Parts: sequence; C-alpha cells; structure tokens
Amino acid sequence: MNFNWDVFWQYLLQPSGVYLTGLWLTCLISVLAMALGCVLGLAAALMRLSRNPLLNLPVRFYVWLMRGTPLLVQIVFLYTALAAGGIFRFEDVELLGLVVPGNIQAAIIALGLNEGAYMAEIIRAGIGAVDKGQYEAGRSLGMTFAKLMRRIVLPQAFRVIVPPLGNEFNVMLKNTTLVSVIGVQELLLSTQMVTSATFRVFELYLVVAIYFLLLTTLWGFFQRWLEARFGQSDRPAPPAAGSRMFGRGTLKLLRGR
Repeated sequence: MNFNWDVFWQYLLQPSGVYLTGLWLTCLISVLAMALGCVLGLAAALMRLSRNPLLNLPVRFYVWLMRGTPLLVQIVFLYTALAAGGIFRFEDVELLGLVVPGNIQAAIIALGLNEGAYMAEIIRAGIGAVDKGQYEAGRSLGMTFAKLMRRIVLPQAFRVIVPPLGNEFNVMLKNTTLVSVIGVQELLLSTQMVTSATFRVFELYLVVAIYFLLLTTLWGFFQRWLEARFGQSDRPAPPAAGSRMFGRGTLKLLRGR
C-alpha cells in the first residue's frame, strides 16, 4: 500500500495552520451550539410541561420537526434555502472586534436548534424523575414555580440529565463535520483543502479521524468526572415511616446551602 508515513506523522504531530483553524472552529462551534441547545431545551422542556396548549403545542411541533428531519437538510435550509427564497440571509457581523462569517452563525444556530429538541426531551425526563414530594415541599414553603425549579427540582434533575447530556455533546462534536457543506472550515473541510493540494487522501483522513477520536476521548474523561461529581452530591434520605419529612439533601436545597 502506498502509505506515506512522513505525511501522516507531519500532519498528526505538527498540524499546519489550516488544521489548527479547523480544530479551533470545531471546538468553538460545538461548545456554542451545545450551550444554545441547552438553553432552548430547558425553555422547551418547561413549556412542554405546561398544561397551556399555547405553550405546549408549539414546543411539540418544534420537537417533532427537528427530530423528524435530517440535520444536514436543516443546515442547508437555514443557510441556503432561506436566502434563496428572499426570507433571510446571514451576513458577516463584527463581535468583540472579530468578524463572524454568516456561515458560522448559521452553523451554530442550526446545530443549536437541532440539539434543543433533543435536550428538551432529556431535561423533561430529568424533571419527571424528581419525586413529586419535592414539589409539595417547595409549594408548602410558598415558593414560586421559578424558585421551585431553580432551588429544588433542577439541581436534583441534573444528576439524571448529565449522562445523556454528555452523550449529546459527543455527538455534537462529530456533527460539526456536516457544516462543511456551507463552507465552514472545520476539521473535515480543512482536511479536504489539504488533500486537494497534497493528494494524500488516506493519510490525511486517517489524521482527522484520530483528531476526532482524541476530542471525544478527552470529553469522555470529563463526562465521567461530571457524573462522579454530581453522583456524590447529597441524595434525599428516606423519610421515617408514617412521616412526611424529607431527607438532608432536600433540606439543604430548601435552606439554600
């Protein structure tokens, strides 16, 4: 097999500026899109739990649409189809002294919108896993819905949310390769640019595969740390027989510790 080890080791251990740009953009888009997805997912999950159809039904439609259409179609539709239809065009904007191209904006928004639909179901499941007695405890203290969620429900639900959230970010890292179709110079498109100049396809695609393996492995270590960290947090102790008292973990949450 005509495998050039010199090219392989060169781009693996001493990546050029194009590769470093692609690596930076991959990480940046993943983090920003995941943050957007978490915010949208939390808002959608709370609206989905509402009995008001004006809040519930639009979220159901949003989740159905995002989960039922391919992510690649969503990216192309958001960046290309809307502009072609004269509806909306992403223009370059200056942010904190840096020019953010329109295709990067579209990539972050498209990935974030898609992720928000999945995070909505994950967060809704996490909230549903919290014992109903926790809600009663908060209401008995006169807490508003927002305070009840912030002080009691979400901290406990987070332990359930962390594992699937970590898996979703792992998927997000790999889904960034899809935004290459709209010209975002992430790792995959950077590799294509280098291969078009060097014609060393096998070596360079092997390098980019190793880069993604490295990114997902590092995130895997961080995810396990998060799971261990939140798994050690205080859990509510079982109430005494015949009583309605709650465990120490709940009492700490109620007292704001």
